[in-house]
Amino acid sequence: MGLLALSLSSCYTEVLFEDDFIVDSAFNTAQVLQSYDLWYVDINETRGRGEVPFLQRAFTLSFDRGRLLANNNLVGLGKTGGGLGIPVGYFDALAGAVEIDHDLDGLWLLEVYAAGNATIELYDPRSDTSYFLHGYQRNTFDYDQVFYDNINYFLQEYEAWEKVFTSETGALNDFDQENYLQFLPTFFRSSVDAPGTSLRDVQWDFEGNYQIYDIPGDASVKTVEFNYDFMGNDYFELYVVNDATVELYHPSSGTVYEFRGRGFQEYLKSGKATVAKKRSKENNPVMQVKRQRQK
Repeated sequence: MGLLALSLSSCYTEVLFEDDFIVDSAFNTAQVLQSYDLWYVDINETRGRGEVPFLQRAFTLSFDRGRLLANNNLVGLGKTGGGLGIPVGYFDALAGAVEIDHDLDGLWLLEVYAAGNATIELYDPRSDTSYFLHGYQRNTFDYDQVFYDNINYFLQEYEAWEKVFTSETGALNDFDQENYLQFLPTFFRSSVDAPGTSLRDVQWDFEGNYQIYDIPGDASVKTVEFNYDFMGNDYFELYVVNDATVELYHPSSGTVYEFRGRGFQEYLKSGKATVAKKRSKENNPVMQVKRQRQK
């Protein structure tokens, strides 16, 4: 962030956030926008039926001395652009508003409100839609939790997931033979093709519906249930190892599997081919189970 933002004291930041509508000056608006390194876009808090495309896509935004940066992918989160993401446009602070010139989505004039607790509201009067952004510094931002909170999107950022590890412990089961998984918005596919197969040549042997679940009181694990067409269903505990690897633990057999992502799809990289990936409000259902995998 800029030197101006870095020099802000917590006291001064609190003063700027006292007023509901930031009207004093463009200078104060700029100070508020730059008072945190990262603004996490909490898509589930969005109000209104309209849409601001670049806010709908971004996990985080950063306002850096006139430049607008965004993390539109979970892959690379915390590393790309020093944690701030990729440049996606420019901004100009006004009195209680910000004008954004986005590389792909053009000009937007958004009203800026202080919502308290290090939170701002960006309001688009054209669509009567509000987005709520929570401010964090890079050294206090919980990058890991963002993966779990947005696990559905993370699984879809790779064209496929290849099995790279199967534990020696655990009973034999049908999933031992499945070496590739593909997560699409409404269904999954799996393949028994050999590891190392070109993604172009993978033959998808099975498919069906899948559902991600939360476990009550345990934010660092999810469960995924596969409902195979004609084959019944099965569920796994799902862990994020890093931004290229996930672990599936099969409680029924006691087997641990690791899958590595292949075919990363980068969203909204300026000047390159893009994929129009947007987030929507989403709350996972709850599975009333307790974590079985002991690490």
